[in-house]
Amino acid sequence: MPADAGLFGPDSVTWRVHADPVLWIAGIRALLLQAVHPAAMAGVLQHSDFRADPWGRLRRTADYVGVVTFGSAAEVEAIGRRVRGLHATVRGTDGATGVSYRASDPHLLRWVHCCEVESFLTTYQRAGGGLSPAEVDRYYAEQTRAAAVVGLDPAQVPSSADEMAAYFDRMRPELAVDHRARQVVAYVIRPPMPRWVALATPARPAWAGVAGLAAALLPRWARRLYRMPGLPTTDASATAAVRALRLAGGRAPERLREGPHLRAACARLGLA
Repeated sequence: MPADAGLFGPDSVTWRVHADPVLWIAGIRALLLQAVHPAAMAGVLQHSDFRADPWGRLRRTADYVGVVTFGSAAEVEAIGRRVRGLHATVRGTDGATGVSYRASDPHLLRWVHCCEVESFLTTYQRAGGGLSPAEVDRYYAEQTRAAAVVGLDPAQVPSSADEMAAYFDRMRPELAVDHRARQVVAYVIRPPMPRWVALATPARPAWAGVAGLAAALLPRWARRLYRMPGLPTTDASATAAVRALRLAGGRAPERLREGPHLRAACARLGLA
């Protein structure tokens, strides 16, 4: 029997992008970008444990991305079924706008998906990933399979760089930053930590630097919504910083650079 490569496999652009440690920065950027959609933000704050356990939420999100990227077909199906089941129970009314929402709404699912994959791709490229335009389009096309895992129609998801740019242009009128989005930013930049960690280690300033870099990597229009600097000089500084961070991370031991899902996939497929 052929080895089970899951949704993508080692020859995919997705493996190349998602195996890079810089994806942690991209994940934080994605969360900040998702927060500028009021209905998406209402669902997170009303039905998520993000405020009580932000570290657990980030770990679970990273685990989901890892399984969908590197897991076997059975593992991908299992985690997709679980997430679709959770989404079916999440519904409510946005207290700020009075608009009803449900997590299984394709409109919101598409927003979350696009914020994630655009953040992954953009951060990787600005960190020096070096994908060609054709490889960028191939990445977005591959990610339509990931969209199907949460119940989206792949044909209704952007599958190229041009389609992704056009999607965000269409979404701009719906986007706004209110006190809830700023609350999420505050949690992202200054998450709760054990007292001894915050006072006796450099974890607090180090994390603030990482989160600040993720915010600086946002598109200019999103930074302006957050009332952050939206200048070209900010873009250049953020690009230089994320490239330096990726270079430094590349010198770390392999066991620290490779995540558990990638290692498990390599073992399953008999790869070095």
